Amino acid sequence: MPRYARRSARVLLIDSEDRVLLLRSALLPGPGHVWLTPGGGVKWWERLRPAAARELREEVGLAVRPRDLRPVAFTTGHADLTFARGLFRDDFFVYRVDRHEVDTSGHTELERKHYAGFRWWSAAELAATDETVYPFRLAGLLADLVVGASPAELVELPWHHFG
Repeated sequence: MPRYARRSARVLLIDSEDRVLLLRSALLPGPGHVWLTPGGGVKWWERLRPAAARELREEVGLAVRPRDLRPVAFTTGHADLTFARGLFRDDFFVYRVDRHEVDTSGHTELERKHYAGFRWWSAAELAATDETVYPFRLAGLLADLVVGASPAELVELPWHHFG
């Protein structure tokens, strides 16, 4: 298995209207903002599902059992960010809710500094937007997931960081 400079566990939180929750962030270097799924770095002692559940609770205030998160996709590639450099991997899990009121009170200091709101997106809205959304090709994956097309294997999405 490759040695990663950073592992992330992220969640595709999908509501009863078949929309995915994305957070607006100015965390990455450069102008403007990006939209990304809830999630973040896996601590050295954590497994992926518990890390994804922890991140979901911290970032949007939703407590879930790790075993209820279903792995669906990943991205991998090299990046040079201010806090890490080298080979990165993001693993994506899916979780369905009827609805959820986002609670950001669990944000870290860094998240509070860079958090700029949230939005529930449909697959059609994602496909039509000119805004930057990570992971790339999320619209197609979301369209498949909401109609029950569950991938037999993890879907590899294109790497999205610069560096």
